[in-house]
Amino acid sequence: MTVIAHNPNDSGRQMYLYCKGAPEMVASLCRPDTIPEDYFSVVNQYAQHGYRLIAVAYRPLSLTYAKAQKIPRDQIECDLQMLGVIVMENRVKKQTIPVINQLNRAHIRTVMVTGDNLLTAMSVARECGIIRPNKRAFLLETEPHAKTFDGRTKLVLKQSVSSSDEVIEYDENSTSADMELGHLVDSSYHLAVSGPTFGVICEEYPELLDRLVCVCDVYARMSPDQKQLLVNTLQDVDYTVAMCGDGANDCAALKAAHAGISLSEAEASIAAPFTSKIPDIRCVPMVIREGRAALVTSFGVFKYMAGYSLTQFMTIMQLYWLNTNLTDFQFLYIDLGLVTLVALSFGYTPACEKLSKIPPPQRLLSIASVASILGQLGIVAFFQVFTFIYTSMQPWFIPYAMPLSDDEEDRRSMQGTAIFCVSTFQYITLAIIYSKGFPYRKPIFNNMPMCASLVAVTAVSVWVTVYPAQFIIDWLEFDPIPYFADRLFLFVIALLSGIVSYLYETFVIDHLILGIGERWKKRHYISTGSSNSSLYERILVSIGTEPSWIRCIAENIGLPHNGLCETYKEPKAVSESVGTSQSASDAPLFRPATLLCCETLRPM
Repeated sequence: MTVIAHNPNDSGRQMYLYCKGAPEMVASLCRPDTIPEDYFSVVNQYAQHGYRLIAVAYRPLSLTYAKAQKIPRDQIECDLQMLGVIVMENRVKKQTIPVINQLNRAHIRTVMVTGDNLLTAMSVARECGIIRPNKRAFLLETEPHAKTFDGRTKLVLKQSVSSSDEVIEYDENSTSADMELGHLVDSSYHLAVSGPTFGVICEEYPELLDRLVCVCDVYARMSPDQKQLLVNTLQDVDYTVAMCGDGANDCAALKAAHAGISLSEAEASIAAPFTSKIPDIRCVPMVIREGRAALVTSFGVFKYMAGYSLTQFMTIMQLYWLNTNLTDFQFLYIDLGLVTLVALSFGYTPACEKLSKIPPPQRLLSIASVASILGQLGIVAFFQVFTFIYTSMQPWFIPYAMPLSDDEEDRRSMQGTAIFCVSTFQYITLAIIYSKGFPYRKPIFNNMPMCASLVAVTAVSVWVTVYPAQFIIDWLEFDPIPYFADRLFLFVIALLSGIVSYLYETFVIDHLILGIGERWKKRHYISTGSSNSSLYERILVSIGTEPSWIRCIAENIGLPHNGLCETYKEPKAVSESVGTSQSASDAPLFRPATLLCCETLRPM
């Protein structure tokens, strides 16, 4: 930013131009003789320790007030005299590191995009845990005056030897299967690029862009358009992107992301679907938790309504065999008293406080959903048919007799009464098993309206089944079961049906299909490079765990099938900072989503 000023008390009306900005940009506008020899080394030294730097320069102007208003900027913004560099400490917010740790434990990839100096950005990334201490960090830069043999700007890969003093937390509950899957798609290094380098890659190395966004964790000196392009590129390789920003420069990226979260109520809040009143990134896990809970709730409601319809379908099909049906008030009791009351309170279960490392299913017609509905239908049908046959074999059983006149409508039957009593508990069971709690929502007892509804309808159903009053028999038009022991046995059948349904949903669906089956399928897709896996997973597997692919493309060597380059040599370290890097001894788990945090990690 540049301003022209003068002293009103100065009789000579001498004008001065003052300029402030990024140290490298201001230095390019200054006379070389005014720049100290160790200028860039000092700037880099402060930047490596996370300080924000603003260079200041000036020049006297021999202009009148009228000419100063009309002169082009590029004519006076040159030949400046360097005044110095302002060094500011902008510490990481205390909430940042716990939030980053929480996202890391949930295997959600965190990327920092900022307008700061590249070394400053890397220092902040190390401090908050985006760059992990057990991994090497590389800087991808350009040599503007060096060209490859095909005329493209030369890319240079430099290693930054650094680590963080902060304790970065890991999930100790990760299974060996998860760790094996993580090693397939996770790299042993971190990569950082600046906006100018990112622009060169977009224009001259477009084949490198998809690979770059899959492994690069720090982007510095990024313009608003570059931020939006980064979000779009991440989406193109099948990442789900959440963008968190607080300024006007983030508006385009916030609008482009799947979930844009603004920390400001100014310009950014207009472009972002979500606006946080909390001025830090604690809102990000909240949005993820609430989104996952909403998705699971929607799927649960769908499966419950499908299960309810199919359960009633099985009941009616058996009664049609007898040329009868449920009575009107039996339909009313099921539809209004059971299903509607429970469905209205279905969505009040709050989101779980802990982020799960496994994202919820994203397809409604997945194998797990279809298997769940069909399996529950089979269980419901088995116990209803058993009840139908059991009732007809009892010595007190009186077969259903159709009315002699067509004007008479008498649907009462003992088999209909028995199936109705058992099916009422099956509706309740479906509501319980499809109102899942952990890992995306809190347990069902945290949903007080639904718990109250379930207790009420269960108590009424037990009363109606085991010991119905005469007005209940008349109202529901029962053909009553004469003995208490047989009515109690119907309740036991319903209880067994509920237990089998719960065990099927827990062990077959959750453990076998969603647990072991999904992990095996994911591992198989990734290891074989199947098109059923995400594009970024296939890219990560193809380029391997070392940054040799960057050198291969930059030098036009080309990548072999496995994405590695035998001619690559380890780059030399370019900077020393606090601590030393360690070799990657334990790769984290596969992380399917991406979070973009801009100038939100530190207070402004």
